[in-house]
Amino acid sequence: MSFRILIADKLDEEGLALLRPQAELVEMPTISAEELVDVIAGFDALLVRSRPKVTASALAAGGAGRLKVVGRAGVGVDNIDVPAATAAGVTVVNAPTGNTVAAAEHSVAMLLALARHIPQAHASVQAGEWQRSRFMGTELRGKRLGLLGLGRIASLVAERAQALAMEVVAHDPYVGADYAANQGVQLLGLDELLATADFISIHVPSTEQTRGLFNAERLARCQPGVFIVNCGRGDVIDEAALLEALHSGQVAGVALDVFPHEPPANSPLLGHPHTVLTPHIAGSTHEAQRQVAVDVAEQVLDVLHGRLARYAINTPIIAPKDLEALTPYIDLTERLGHFLTQLEPGIMDRLELTVHGPIAELDLTYLEAAALKGLLDGVVAERVNLVNARLIARQRGLSLSLRSVRHHSQRYENMLTLAVGNGNRQRMVRGAVLQEEPHIVCIDDLWVDFVASGHLLLTWHHDRPGIVGRIGALLGQNDINIAFMHLGRRSPRGEAIMVLGLDEVIPESLYPDILGMPHSYLVKAIHL
Repeated sequence: MSFRILIADKLDEEGLALLRPQAELVEMPTISAEELVDVIAGFDALLVRSRPKVTASALAAGGAGRLKVVGRAGVGVDNIDVPAATAAGVTVVNAPTGNTVAAAEHSVAMLLALARHIPQAHASVQAGEWQRSRFMGTELRGKRLGLLGLGRIASLVAERAQALAMEVVAHDPYVGADYAANQGVQLLGLDELLATADFISIHVPSTEQTRGLFNAERLARCQPGVFIVNCGRGDVIDEAALLEALHSGQVAGVALDVFPHEPPANSPLLGHPHTVLTPHIAGSTHEAQRQVAVDVAEQVLDVLHGRLARYAINTPIIAPKDLEALTPYIDLTERLGHFLTQLEPGIMDRLELTVHGPIAELDLTYLEAAALKGLLDGVVAERVNLVNARLIARQRGLSLSLRSVRHHSQRYENMLTLAVGNGNRQRMVRGAVLQEEPHIVCIDDLWVDFVASGHLLLTWHHDRPGIVGRIGALLGQNDINIAFMHLGRRSPRGEAIMVLGLDEVIPESLYPDILGMPHSYLVKAIHL
């Protein structure tokens, strides 16, 4: 088998079954972060859930070795150093949709458990008691639920809460009013949400802006007697401040599935009568674990086979329909970059990609990365791919100008133009996808048309009778077979170019013989 994959956590068998026919699987579900550094270079892929820490040291070691992709079977990637992965050229993928229903259902279950004191009532009955008046509850009907964040999981929580006749509002500066309105959710400022919500459910990632968001000051702004549910990230809440708010009655109850430190052995909230605590199980259903394992396994295989992953964390995420349309042009753009690097090395002070035609209306971020990958891969010491191409270019002081021309060119409906320059020197190549194959259609301003693949021999000469025959005869004498030939010229008997597709690599020793022929003045061998 060509691929080796390290399974560093417990994953559902259905996901592993997808990987086994195509890779050697090494299962080490208890591996430590330190041990991971020592072994990761020998693997093409790493699969984790939330337990192991994938550190910068591990990713640097993996990037220097075989590692191409880290797959997280779940949503959050807090245990993966994503910037370090990007620097190492390692793709990070997750499964953001596989456990969304499970997480949303758990959030609603926590709301109901808080409102009706279900865990406390259960413990009381188990203890042989029958104290009905002690567990007087609160109905959800007619109450205001405030969602912190309105992503996938929060949207499903909103849908279920509305079915329980709750009024749902949300605070999320990264969604539009129309998006919220389509879900029947009103967007509010944070202060207004805190002051008016009867229940608050937290669905934000752990970032510099959200860590400690619920501190003493913000808890004091909440409506007295508020109930809080957190199935998102544990460090969003200041536990000491929350404990004080519970003691004072400012917070009537809190339900937590996540904690700043897990397991929460020293949490001040343990044992408090107005808490409902679960051990980070919001996404832990049989259905969810099966789906996230399948989702991440499929994406890992995509990356290993050179395809684009649906949910790559450190590459752009674009709509599946746009990605399908752009995929052949991503390949074409990379080939144009490779072509220019071989045609004219070392003139990359000025880089420009122009996209002509209807595809210019799509998200072109991948095309930018593909152009940089084609230009830099094999030229710089680092391994370059779509993940780290922009980063490596920035580190070298290179920037690519991206232009969109939405009307098609006179010759092709969709066409790409990649140009590099330095001072007064510039080289340019144009490409198009024709009959589902990448074609180079223009070199500088000489129009040609050939498949951008394989061994290519390019000669520039003055158009005169007999030149093509002489070069063909020379190649035949050296047992080099010609697969195709294309000619382009500026005018009859003017400047001309010949492109030969060859079945074999042409030895450099033949270059002087070609250049020595009458009217020839440049020869280049290129491999794509």
